[in-house]
Amino acid sequence: FLGKFRLPGEAQKIDRMMEEFAVVYCEANSTVYSKSDTCYVLAFSIIMLNTSLHNPSVKDKLTADQFVKMNNGINDGGDLPAQLLINAYHSIKSLPFEIPEEDTQDFTITFYNPDKRGYLVKEGGKRKTWKKRYFVLTDNCLYYFVRESETEPKGIVPLENLMVTECKDRKFTFEIRSEEKFIKAAKTDSGGKMVSGNHENYRIQAANQEEMTSWMDAIRKSISKDPFYTQMQVRKKNAMSKQ
Repeated sequence: FLGKFRLPGEAQKIDRMMEEFAVVYCEANSTVYSKSDTCYVLAFSIIMLNTSLHNPSVKDKLTADQFVKMNNGINDGGDLPAQLLINAYHSIKSLPFEIPEEDTQDFTITFYNPDKRGYLVKEGGKRKTWKKRYFVLTDNCLYYFVRESETEPKGIVPLENLMVTECKDRKFTFEIRSEEKFIKAAKTDSGGKMVSGNHENYRIQAANQEEMTSWMDAIRKSISKDPFYTQMQVRKKNAMSKQ
């Protein structure tokens, strides 16, 4: 699939492609994955694998065993067949995504000229602990890394149909949230596995008021609105008001 056309450099476009691909693939192959989210997460995982194996700036290359482990539990809590993942690993290792040289863009080139970058402190999803993370804002997506020197993100948040507000209960802190229950995102967990994000919101703390305001303004400018999403929200509210 990925070898049939050129992947765009914009991460949000990649995200939409992977989401649509996952839905269509699961409709045509209903017995492979338990739900389309599995295919979506695996697609992102394979893109990151391609970067790890073929980007010369990545010194610690993923092994086949590491790739299998990072995808444990993504099939609605269950594991995908190890051989399927091993075959995917060797396929990417022997045949990377081919992109014309004059337009060469991989997953990490997205981070070279970001709209904004820097260290912030983020609240965890399940465990409400606060940890310092390096954030990169680019192509309508917010990425965060454990440290600045890393080339693969710890988490990816597509900034679509979200909102940003200042938190009143914690100094210099803002919140990214959605009208839906969860924000669509992908991340690697503590074991290195690629999983769907389970945040109802993202609470992020800056060092001071000026930095917080700067980040909030930058993120607001990066948030895109899907008109179909807005129409659906209006219909849902109208339906609820008639009940």
